[in-house]
Amino acid sequence: MTRAISRRTFLRGTVGGAAISVGLPLLDCFLTGNGDALADGGALPVRFGTWFWGCGMNPDRWIPAVEGPDYELSPELQALAPVKQHVNVISGLNTILDGRANYPHSTGILANITGTVSGTEGGVSAPSVDVLISREIGKTTRFRSIEMAATGRPTQTYSIESEAVRNASAVSPLELYSRIFGAGFADPNAGSFVPDPRLVLRRSALSAIKDDVARLESRLGSHDRQRLDQYLTAIRQLELQLDVSLSGPPDLDACRKPPAPRGEDLGTDLPQTQATHEMMTELLVFALLCDQTRVFNMLFSWSLSELRLPGAEINHHQLTHDEGVDQDLGYQPRATEFALASMDALAGFVARLAAEPEGAGSLLDSCLVMAHSDSSFAKSHDVNKIPFLTAGRAGGRIRTGLHVALPGEPASRMGLTMQQVMGLQVGDWGTGSMQVNRPIDAILA
Repeated sequence: MTRAISRRTFLRGTVGGAAISVGLPLLDCFLTGNGDALADGGALPVRFGTWFWGCGMNPDRWIPAVEGPDYELSPELQALAPVKQHVNVISGLNTILDGRANYPHSTGILANITGTVSGTEGGVSAPSVDVLISREIGKTTRFRSIEMAATGRPTQTYSIESEAVRNASAVSPLELYSRIFGAGFADPNAGSFVPDPRLVLRRSALSAIKDDVARLESRLGSHDRQRLDQYLTAIRQLELQLDVSLSGPPDLDACRKPPAPRGEDLGTDLPQTQATHEMMTELLVFALLCDQTRVFNMLFSWSLSELRLPGAEINHHQLTHDEGVDQDLGYQPRATEFALASMDALAGFVARLAAEPEGAGSLLDSCLVMAHSDSSFAKSHDVNKIPFLTAGRAGGRIRTGLHVALPGEPASRMGLTMQQVMGLQVGDWGTGSMQVNRPIDAILA
């Protein structure tokens, strides 16, 4: 066996005359014997991402009663029980307005990701924190960042370069598949992609690269061959799932066949969004494993959350306003269903990253994910007690399994902490009362 294999090795082939490239995960041959650094002496890549859900939560049911590592999950955080050890809950942070207007579902999120409260609705005067981080750690990857929205609308994004430039979200798993395995970058707003993802799916990217796979396997040890086989098998399973999403149901005598689908089943019905989110998460895993990006933004629902239960006429956002607070329960039960579904989706996202082995640990171990919303209690558009969570250890830079309460502190402390953990040389961040110079020390390792 030889270790003279580049970390940047790609398996290549063609489908229908179009180039296909499949990156490789971190195999043993790329790592030191301990699996905690690259064989050339470099550090394992550390990734940053955001995960957003709209219309907040019920503070009294979301914020844990006790601080520190021994806290009990609150009613609205119960879905996180399987991943509690990977997560930090950060409560009590406020968007401090300094007398400016609170534009509903806009001011809180934009101020918290840019450190500046705008004087206009939807206005921004600084890049979002993910953009600042991607400028530092995204220089050597194929994509500086990848934005995804599970709701089917590319304009729903909180990755902001400037007042005039917002990074559009990928909304189609097929589109994202094409970007990851295709020959080059595909604009999320473009109407065509090369190669045609449907052709790639039915021929399989793996069939195109089989000769390259055989050559590589001859140079790998037994454990790396096993890891490569598992990785390629997972890609094929994902291809089959995507292919199924393009097909109608089986033509059974007992089944009334609906009209043929025009494409993917995208939308804001909760099951649609959940399925898209799961598929996007799976594709993101491959993009991270192959170091095609080190920065990502996943939007589960927009700040004006349009999620709805199948057949329902009223969506999540409208429920937060129209539904009364149940006097016995003390909260809005129908609107709260979506808050619970959001935490369930976040738990699934974290669990998937934690389940993927990488080096001596997991993919999640080398990630720092900031999960957040636009408000706390959406009925009153409250931008105090904004919910934040982190997931992952950022390569050992972050402690996890904690509840940290910071009542009344500026929400911009999260953005400053994220930047410093990711290696940016920034001592203070934000403007006005949102200007801060203290990271959240309690979660720093």
